[in-house]
Amino acid sequence: MASLPRLSDVELAEKLVKDGPHKKEPAKRRVRALLGGKWIFDTLDAQYVWEHPYFPYFYIPFTAIESGPGRVWKQTPEDSGYWAGSILSGNDSAKATGYVKGPLEGLVKIRVSDAEWFVEDEKLLGGHPKDPYKRIEIFPSTRDIRIEVNGVVVAQSNSNMFLYETMLRTRHYLPATAIKDWTFLTKSDTTTFCPYKGQAEYYHLRVGTKLIEDAVWYYRYPTHESAAIQGRLCFYNEKVDVFVDGVKE
Repeated sequence: MASLPRLSDVELAEKLVKDGPHKKEPAKRRVRALLGGKWIFDTLDAQYVWEHPYFPYFYIPFTAIESGPGRVWKQTPEDSGYWAGSILSGNDSAKATGYVKGPLEGLVKIRVSDAEWFVEDEKLLGGHPKDPYKRIEIFPSTRDIRIEVNGVVVAQSNSNMFLYETMLRTRHYLPATAIKDWTFLTKSDTTTFCPYKGQAEYYHLRVGTKLIEDAVWYYRYPTHESAAIQGRLCFYNEKVDVFVDGVKE
């Protein structure tokens, strides 16, 4: 899990107009979205846009939307180099931000979750596409992993899965039996999506008076490529103390 910049939609749009994205390039995929029972665009000219270094989003040419059956509702003026609004189709709408100057001129970002279907070729898209320059690997490991909070051992196991993801730190997935006391954990309502691993569910972690929200996650139904971590628990390295063979990370 990457720690992403926390910007509002307005702050992000202003930053992208001024500074441009981390990078962008042609996606070379067929990208479509269904909204209000109609395909509001169908394009081979989508762009991968990295708003930050961690993963890209699909940005769609405005011409592909303009020529489709949907209607563009611009709720803000274009004076700042962008507009914020919605794409309307039937009784449904999808939040959108379009750019009229700068490196993203002529491109529109549509909120994926607002569409009935958002697909690349015939594959249903989650929150964002995979980064074409990243991969994951998962290895079983007998190295001892110990998780502590304020000196209290929360979990320990020597039957783990190590997940390596390009540009991110190693994550350690422990079996549920590694938890020393399940009263430390309480279910969270938070969920997140990763195109490599699937939808994650979370636990809060409380040890004594210390509460760490969303400190632990797991994948109930991971993607095929990440099946090895199904049902295993991963602790946020940045929020707890992780010891590998007795050595603190």
